Amino acid sequence: MSVEAVAAFLKEKKPEITILEFEDTSTVSKAADSLGVSPGEIAKSLLFKVKEDFVMILMAGDKRLDNRKFKEIFHAKAKMPEGEEVAAVTGHPVGGVCPFGLKQPIPIYLDYSLQAYPQVFPAAGASNTAIKLNPEELQALTDGQWIDVIQS
Repeated sequence: MSVEAVAAFLKEKKPEITILEFEDTSTVSKAADSLGVSPGEIAKSLLFKVKEDFVMILMAGDKRLDNRKFKEIFHAKAKMPEGEEVAAVTGHPVGGVCPFGLKQPIPIYLDYSLQAYPQVFPAAGASNTAIKLNPEELQALTDGQWIDVIQS
């Protein structure tokens, strides 16, 4: 169902984008290998619980979250929900979480690390799917806000 929600979202917003299917893209390294790109070009989607709300942050796949920067921006500690809660909130399973076709509106934040690449590959609702976008398209599709939350 999750991939179908992403497909419906893309059909409405940007119908020329194709969902790519692979054997397994559930981790950054598996996705990079499947796509033949560097780990940094994988746009990993991370869901965080901030008090009683949720936010999603996309960052280059080879980067790690800086907890201090997160706390400065969101005024709370970075707390990742359990897998079942991730699926319940996003409608996507862990390994396929993406900012498209979400079950409920979630604020989307994009780390500047994604701008280092001419194209990035976020998941598309399943652990074997991805789509190819440039960072500007990703921002436009998600209405995401650019932030700096990675470790230097």
